[in-house]
Amino acid sequence: MNKQATKLGLGTFIGMTMALCATVRSIPSVAATGWSQITYMIFAVLFFALPVALISGELGTMLQADGGPQLWVKTALGEKWGFVTAWLLWVQMFPGMVMVASTIGPLWGNTFGNVPLGNNHWFILANILGFYWLITVLNLRFDMAKVGGNVGVWLGVYIPIVIMLVMGIAALFKEGIDPASYLGTFSVSKLIPNLGNLQTLQYFAAISFIYTGIEMSSVFIPRLHNAKKTYTRGIFVALVGLILMNILNGILVANAVPNGQIQLSNITQPILLWCQILGWPTIIANIFSFMVVIGVLIQLSAWVTGPSKTMTQVARDGQLPASFGYHKVNKYGVSRNVVLTQSICISLFALLYGVMKNVNNVFLTLTNATTVIYALVYILIAIALIKLRQTQPDLERPYRLGKTGNALAYTVSYALIFGIVVIIAATFLASDLLQSIFVIAITLILFIIPLIIDRNKNKEWMIQVQADLQSTNNF
Repeated sequence: MNKQATKLGLGTFIGMTMALCATVRSIPSVAATGWSQITYMIFAVLFFALPVALISGELGTMLQADGGPQLWVKTALGEKWGFVTAWLLWVQMFPGMVMVASTIGPLWGNTFGNVPLGNNHWFILANILGFYWLITVLNLRFDMAKVGGNVGVWLGVYIPIVIMLVMGIAALFKEGIDPASYLGTFSVSKLIPNLGNLQTLQYFAAISFIYTGIEMSSVFIPRLHNAKKTYTRGIFVALVGLILMNILNGILVANAVPNGQIQLSNITQPILLWCQILGWPTIIANIFSFMVVIGVLIQLSAWVTGPSKTMTQVARDGQLPASFGYHKVNKYGVSRNVVLTQSICISLFALLYGVMKNVNNVFLTLTNATTVIYALVYILIAIALIKLRQTQPDLERPYRLGKTGNALAYTVSYALIFGIVVIIAATFLASDLLQSIFVIAITLILFIIPLIIDRNKNKEWMIQVQADLQSTNNF
């Protein structure tokens, strides 16, 4: 009876899946593409989000032990590539967390009614460094996992999305479509990205990045009624819901912001514009900004320790030098050395806001770097599915792509690889040379490091780790 009570219905699963990818941070990037956002979004779902979710459904139910993508790749391709996967999932945080934290400066500026200050690149840098290190220290000294809970999601995502929808729709009814906005007047030709003007292609990665993390929906499969049908239906409905949520907000924001003036890291910009259009008091924008910044800070706190636990487990498996100390944890189960390493690396990435004055360019560079690094993980996952179909065809698959044969599994895997190649190629094609060089260099460096570590791995690491853990237990 208790087991039955824990089962999830279709509606609950759809809501939980959407929660994994719900965000307001990417809405300005979506809006900046105008009407072509619809085409970008559909492509990102068909060749990125949907294949990831379906592949994860099979691998997640076939290999249900802790580890997720790391375990899937390790089982299919060996320990080395499992380690590379774990490493990439950790280091994508370095540019990724800077991108998230970069919204804090503009939000504070809007909270106190000083928009120019919030968009100053030095102020943004100071906020990133100050608040991230404060959160790091708090996570090392206190059990921050118990603080905030779902509050961060409500303040940072759900309530802001509703506010934006209400204000955006009200402004649309009052003023109609603004021909001077990013949206402009509609024509069918505007749905197709203009290859003669590659500027909008630079937002392609940001739109695709909305759906990263959807692979985690596979953990819910064992709790679903009629798992095979419910998972597939739920994923399709959740993706349609995410498309509508992002496109509707994207269109409303695109209709509010004058063409050429969008601020990618300032989600409050359209709120202020809607206040002007509707004649509503700007204190709404102040409250909105304060609410979102608190939500972002709580969410950042959760991310400080979450991915670090994977690196701690990798270290305890003897895949990292014992001298790193990543295998040692405090009374809250957090590795001080892992957290400090990632905070230092995040601070180095944040320095881009010091050397580059154009806030939009920094935001896009960080988004693209995060997406490319994460994309490598998804390519490894797709290869893992193909490999396991060949090497372990008889292994039980509670959720299987295709009733018989491998055609559907291979098609989905190759569709994902194709989608990632197109997204990355479009990103580099639209970026300036300096941005492209930075993203490529960072990706190569962060990809090569784990291969070098693995090549120099020796038994002494594991012996020392076991000795340290034994002495800690005895103590």
